[in-house]
Amino acid sequence: MSDLAAFAREKGVKYFMISYTDLFGGQRAKLVPAQAIAGMVQDGAGFAGFATWLDLTPAHADMLAMPDPETVIQLPWKPDVAWVAANLVMDGEEVAQAPRNVLRKLVSEAADKGLRVKTGIEAEFFLLTPEGDAISDAADTAEKPCYDQQAVMRRYEVIAEICDYMLALGWGPYQNDHEDANGQFEMNWDFDDALVTADRHSFFKFMVKSVAENHGFRATFMPKPIEGLTGNGCHAHISVWDNAGTTNAFADDSRDLGLSDKGRAFLGGIMKHATAMAAITNPTVNSYKRINAPRTVSGATWAPNTVTWTGNNRTHMVRVPGPGRFELRLPDGAANPYLLQAVIIATGLSGLATDADPGPRHDIDMYAEGHKITDAPRLPLNMLDAIRAFDEDTELKAMLGGDFAQAFITLKRREWDRFVSHFSAWERANTLDI
Repeated sequence: MSDLAAFAREKGVKYFMISYTDLFGGQRAKLVPAQAIAGMVQDGAGFAGFATWLDLTPAHADMLAMPDPETVIQLPWKPDVAWVAANLVMDGEEVAQAPRNVLRKLVSEAADKGLRVKTGIEAEFFLLTPEGDAISDAADTAEKPCYDQQAVMRRYEVIAEICDYMLALGWGPYQNDHEDANGQFEMNWDFDDALVTADRHSFFKFMVKSVAENHGFRATFMPKPIEGLTGNGCHAHISVWDNAGTTNAFADDSRDLGLSDKGRAFLGGIMKHATAMAAITNPTVNSYKRINAPRTVSGATWAPNTVTWTGNNRTHMVRVPGPGRFELRLPDGAANPYLLQAVIIATGLSGLATDADPGPRHDIDMYAEGHKITDAPRLPLNMLDAIRAFDEDTELKAMLGGDFAQAFITLKRREWDRFVSHFSAWERANTLDI
């Protein structure tokens, strides 16, 4: 849909949410009446960039959010409102640090090389009480709750409503389940071009939170919202195609696991930059309570802590479950939808440019026998280590863009400083009587 005013007349839309995602994954929007949308398409909706998580000051000029009409979605639960993703512009130039702009640039670079990166994500979330301090279903107490049919049916109204909306939107949802933690769910839809997946991922988080609120619950994608339970991952399934989208460049039945030489090189780039990319895929203090977690109640964290890859084995950072694609199991629910896709493309293109070797394939159970692998890098232990690793990876920073990298590091270091200056209950409990 290229004409948003016509879209409004045809669909009965009264307002548009012109939306963008900031560096910390915060979704920002202005509510614009349909009568004014033509002007917004031409001139953009004005924002003060400093007021959101972007590395800008109050002295910067207005930041204009230019709506992308191709992304428009009429809210299924509130049809008189439509959501539309926007690209940020300032002083006539695209804002280089803006996450959607970072991704669009890398999609363009891949296209220049004759490649289309296609991805699907597995978005996990918890349904909590409105206060966010407990799971919403008091009866959801099983030690191994994964795929629990009674528990998923007790939240049927929420899950089915969201799935019905995805069906109506044409996303191709194909399965929904109760996940490995009490109160946790996962919903899957078809893979698509990386930018499409990022826009849908962004909207999905908004939709899940909105529907949950309408049912009196609180949805969270926080990586580790409840101590002792499995955390929220956001596994990404990755394949690369030709520009026409018809030939899978990763598929080669003659090669091990059906992964072509290009697929291995792309994977090699991810393995090479893994410790640095963790700053993007696992962007919060809480993220490292998931990827470095002790044994959970269910018996496994389902999250990696070492840079290894394998075949169809869920205990490694990357698994190759079938020919022509692989699954990156590192990202968590806090990952910025646009930066997640951007860092996948950046590391993969780096690998293709250097014909990177992904290293040896390991097929052991990393949870039981991981100590046997002594030469694989460990993932960062905390957010500060991840930021430092990212800052030291000059190639990855250049691929993502210098302006973005500097803004991201600046804001994330400030976030870490706020965290370490916070006095916690743990400190009082452990040091008050020393």
